[in-house]
Amino acid sequence: MRQKTKAPPSYRTLMQRAHLKREIVETLLFVAIIFFVVHVSIQTFLISDTSMQPALNNGELVIVNKASYFFGGPSRGDVVLFYDPNDISRQYLARVVAIPGDTVTVAPDSVVVDGKTLNEPYISVPAGASENPKIVPQFTLLPGQYFVLNDSRIASSDSRTFGAIPRNNIVGKAVLIFWPVSEFGGIPTYPDVFSGVSH
Repeated sequence: MRQKTKAPPSYRTLMQRAHLKREIVETLLFVAIIFFVVHVSIQTFLISDTSMQPALNNGELVIVNKASYFFGGPSRGDVVLFYDPNDISRQYLARVVAIPGDTVTVAPDSVVVDGKTLNEPYISVPAGASENPKIVPQFTLLPGQYFVLNDSRIASSDSRTFGAIPRNNIVGKAVLIFWPVSEFGGIPTYPDVFSGVSH
């Protein structure tokens, strides 16, 4: 008895298979691109201290947009993630208060940028304590330098300890608290505080 030979796939079947394979490849490529873009532009950071209270609290998770400064530098008021200039294995969050070309003075009871005393509603100072336990004499930031301060002025992981932060040490801008859900929301930059700074 002769065995029946299997009919070759029709042209339509071959085209359907080719179309399916192309769709699978395109989907995988799309997923890879999305993964790459997210990996390059987004980082999460766990707050593990009280240095940015009251804006950010211990145990909160924030999203850092690493693409924020691809085409420009940080602005005054931005909360930035940066590498410790003395130990690049450590990262910290702090608020930018002065940008390249600004003249800065940190006095016991004030921060002065380009001759303007900042009215900083975001800072935390314990009752009876000096607003700035560590003072910084007046100096001018060079190109590519940023002066950052913790919102909790009793903390020391900022430019009062490290000096000006080089642009290359800044990872990105902290933009969103996403955990816990009860604290979900954007991180304010207080542009009005810096509106009178001269340049």
